[in-house]
Amino acid sequence: MNGALAVNAALLEKLRMGLPERGVAEVAVFPPFPYLDQVARLLSGSALVLGAQDVSAHAAGAHTGEVAASMLADFGCRYVLVGHSERRALYGETDALIAQKFGAAQSAGMTPILCLGETQEERQAGRTLEVVFRQLDAALSQHGVAAFANAVLAYEPVWAIGTGLTATPETAQGVHQALRQRVAKDDLAVAADLRILYGGSVKAANAAALFAQPDIDGALVGGASLDADAFLAICRGCGKK
Repeated sequence: MNGALAVNAALLEKLRMGLPERGVAEVAVFPPFPYLDQVARLLSGSALVLGAQDVSAHAAGAHTGEVAASMLADFGCRYVLVGHSERRALYGETDALIAQKFGAAQSAGMTPILCLGETQEERQAGRTLEVVFRQLDAALSQHGVAAFANAVLAYEPVWAIGTGLTATPETAQGVHQALRQRVAKDDLAVAADLRILYGGSVKAANAAALFAQPDIDGALVGGASLDADAFLAICRGCGKK
């Protein structure tokens, strides 16, 4: 929940001008709902693409305060986050609801980015894979593995978000590899092409080491995305993979 009209314009101008020309497959920005129109216009003609931070599980209609997938698609959103850790923790979103949002995004032609991750207590209890598999399986069971040909996963350990703590590249790789293997049980080809992002205090100092891991395909960047220089440095780190 960051941004203002002037702040957005300044940030995106820097991103447009500084985005690496090579080495980065795609860069997307995810503004709050009120700024979708402004950001869509500012991104026009650039290599940057637009995404939304959330979506309703419901189709357009009598759901006051919700934002339907069809509305996001109207603004040109290519991606939408579903199951972000803050949505799970602060608003009580369940795995089943998040799986419905996953399907709603796809029904409107967008690509859902399914966020998965464990809390510090769950990690200390040795339950990391149990938790992320449960979150993943909710969408797999509801939509089937074929749906993941048009989806992205984002592993964001809750204990590393905004805390300054970051999973070591090896720790993150272990979870990413396990997630890919889980999907591969159902479809090897889908698993091989599935993009799995890492999110959790990603910054310029650790980006290249994270991206060097074979199953880390990019980053879901939080706080550092509000600083154009810091975000562009992460993009350059991705380009070194």
